[in-house]
This record gives sequence, structure tokens and C-alpha cells, in this order.
Amino acid sequence: MSIHIVALGNEGDTFHQDNRPSGLIRTYLGRSPLVSGDESSLLLNAASTVARPVFTEYQASAFGNVKLVVHDCPVWDIFDSDWYTSRNLIGGADIIVIKYNVNDKFSFHEVKDNYIPVIKRALNSVPVIIAAVGTRQNEELPCTCPLCTSDRGSCVSTTEGIQLAKELGATYLELHSLDDFYIGKYFGGVLEYFMIQALNQKTSEKMKKRKMSNSFHGIRPPQLEQPEKMPVLKAEASHYNSDLNNLLFCCQCVDVIFYNPDLKEVVEAHKIVLCAVSHVFMLLFNVKSPTDIQDSSIIRTTQDLFAINRDTAFPGASHESSGNPPLRVIVKDALFCSCLSDILRFIYSGAFQWEELEEDIRKKLNDSGDVSNVIEKVKCILKTPGKINCLRNCKTYQARKPLWFYNTSLKFFLNKPMLADVVFEIQAGIFQAMCLLICAEMYQVSRLQHICELFIITQLQSMPSRELASMNLDIVDLLKKAKWKNAVLLKSTDGRRICT
Repeated sequence: MSIHIVALGNEGDTFHQDNRPSGLIRTYLGRSPLVSGDESSLLLNAASTVARPVFTEYQASAFGNVKLVVHDCPVWDIFDSDWYTSRNLIGGADIIVIKYNVNDKFSFHEVKDNYIPVIKRALNSVPVIIAAVGTRQNEELPCTCPLCTSDRGSCVSTTEGIQLAKELGATYLELHSLDDFYIGKYFGGVLEYFMIQALNQKTSEKMKKRKMSNSFHGIRPPQLEQPEKMPVLKAEASHYNSDLNNLLFCCQCVDVIFYNPDLKEVVEAHKIVLCAVSHVFMLLFNVKSPTDIQDSSIIRTTQDLFAINRDTAFPGASHESSGNPPLRVIVKDALFCSCLSDILRFIYSGAFQWEELEEDIRKKLNDSGDVSNVIEKVKCILKTPGKINCLRNCKTYQARKPLWFYNTSLKFFLNKPMLADVVFEIQAGIFQAMCLLICAEMYQVSRLQHICELFIITQLQSMPSRELASMNLDIVDLLKKAKWKNAVLLKSTDGRRICT
């Protein structure tokens, strides 16, 4: 792989310590650590210009094994003498460097008037670097004498160089001298960046050509029609809150009934919903003991507000006709009991809509002191053990997150016997477990595979031989499948079963 650089324009003569002339390109090639080739080889290649008399040709190696070819043409007359060669070289360039001396307006205008139109016609997404070489004479002198004015007029300003770079979309560099900093780090850094970009582009194009050639030699895949556009699936909004409120209003599956002090029924509810948001109700329904809660204020609130009536001769026992009768809870506080339906609606809605609760309570209680008293009791019901509740903090925190998510939550009761009224009995069987084991091994679900193995082992070890024989279960076939499916535990268990 090679990189081709074309350098155009005259930056003026500079000299080595031994008074040997050296330009921008030769100085870079001789000093850059990324370019290999000693001075004698560069001079030898530069002298061999028989094949291309228009340009001075330099050859070297960059980045270890990349061939670097540079053609330098400092004079327009030479460039114009062989138009065919000049045009081909510019057309095949990977990077173009345009250089001029800032103290020589003639070299600048030669670049601007002659080289630039040719480059514009031949340019095809090739990076261009414009290098303004030298330090401007009398640039900082404030003198307005004719001599100084004439000196400044003979210099090429920075604005002119930048404007020229804009016309080509080029990178503009000012090199005040051809020392290690300006050549190696400044000019060399930009040039090497474009060299790396050119190498990446050529590598990408080479890979594309290789893929294209391989596809032509191989069998073409079938051309499949595009599938029909699938309809956009819209996520259905959650009905959790509305369903929970409907459960309260419809009075389905109730297991607790609240009564006022006069033993008149007030409202029906569900233990698990109440216990999910309040330790007071967990203590009232014996889900937790006082030792578990260890909060005297919660224990006192439970004793002051509620009492459970288990009398079989209860006058309002209208729900005790069949099955397990609902638990009867008497609300001792009359004011709290009068607002209990609104309080339960507040709890079933997530226990965070405090403003609505206060507004509903004010509609029923005219005295502001009574309103504050009821709100305080609601706050005590929702208290977290071991923490001091502040109503303002309770409002702001619960407004951001409903009480379900940071208190006990309904998931606390999952797979626990407390308050459970439904038990699901699930049984896969040895044949079904074996099929599931095959799928688990196929999709590399190791945990499910292990669970299936343990289930089959447990069933085989606990099953009598007579029952095993009646199932027509082929232990040898099961052993073969266990070996095939890498079921180590099952394989060892089957072997012991065969021996017995």
C-alpha cells in the first residue's frame, strides 16, 4: 500500500548547516521519525527525474511498511510544460500540499492564479494543506515611512492565506521557520493525520472490493421479498389503581367490615390492602406482633382507634351466612369513623393524595380542629416504625412516590401463608420435566436446567418401584437423554436407580 503526495509552489530556499539547499518537503522527509530513509537515499531519488522531468520525486517508507511517494513542482512554467503528466499526477494524489513564501508575493500569486484553478478542476475529496513559510518582514514595526510601508506591501498577509484556504476547503498553516517544531510537530502532525486517513480509506475500499469479488465467485443468496410492515403496538395503560378502587366500591371479596361505636356497618374493605400500607392494620389483624413492630405509638394508635368483635351473637352479622365470615372491626373514634370511607378511598388510591383527603374531610367536619385531629390520626396509621412522622414531610415525600413502593407493599405477602385465601398447586410431572430440561439445555438456561434435574431426581428417589413400573418409564432411555443433555446429576441418579 502506498501514499501519493503532490507538493506545488515555491516556499523559497532555506539552507542546512553545510549550506546545502533544502525545502519544506525534503526537510520533513529527512527529520520525521515516522519516515524511514536516510538523506543519501532521498537525494538519490530526488535526482532520478528522468521518468517525470516535470516533478522532483522523493521516495521513502512511512509507518514502517507504507510506501511514500512525493512529487514536488516549485515552478509553474515547468508544471505547464507537460500538462498531461501534471494533470494525471494531481488526479492520483492522496494529499496536496500548496506552499509559498510570505515575503514573496510573486510566489503567492503564482499559486493563486495558476495552480488553484487547476486543482479546483481536478480536486475530488482530497485533503489540501496550504503552508505559508517564513516570517514577515517589518510586520510589527509601527513606522509609516515609505520603506517600511513598501516592505509590508510585499508580504502576504494572514488574511490572504486564510481566504485562499477557504476557496479550496484546505487546512491553513503558518510555518515561521523550518525547524523541528514547525516541521516535525506542526506541519508533520497535520500531514501524518491526513496520511492515516488516506490509509484507512484505502483499506476500507480494498475490503469492499474483496467482498465484492468473493460474492461474485460464490453462490448468490436468494432475493427475499421485504416482509410487510408490522403494525405499531401501543402499550396499554395500567388499570391497577382503578381496579383497586373498584374493588373497594364494589365490595367484592371483602374480609373485614368496619362498624361505628353504635355497631352500625360503615364500610367494607380487604385486609391485605390495608396491611400493605399500614403497620397499625398488620398489628390489628395479627400479621405482626408488638414485638415485631417495637413502636409504642403504633401500638397505642391501634388500641385507641380499633377493636375486634368476635361475638357470635353480633347484631349486624349479615355477612356470616357461609364460608369464613368477615372480621368485624369497631371504630372507637366517632369523628374518625364518619370520615372512614374517604380515608379508605385515600388508602386504596396509593395513600399520597393528601390535598384531596383534607378537602373531603372538611366537607364532613365543620370544625378545623376536628379536621386536624382526623388528619393526625391518618398520619399515625401510616407511620413507619421507628421514625418520627411530620405531616409536611409525609406529604412531599408521598407525593413523589405512592406509599406502596416504600412501605411494606403488596409483594410482602407473596408466597406467604398470612392473609392468603388462594393456594395454587402446580405439578410438571417427570415427562413434562424432561421436555422442559431439553428446552432449557437448548437455550442454555442453566438455572432452569438444574431445577428440572433436581425435580426429576426427587421424583425418582421417592417413587416406589411398582409405581415406576406402572408409568412405563424407560430408565435406560432417560439415562441416554441425561448423558446427551449434559445433565450430570440426573445421569448419576439414573445409574444408581438401574443398579438397584
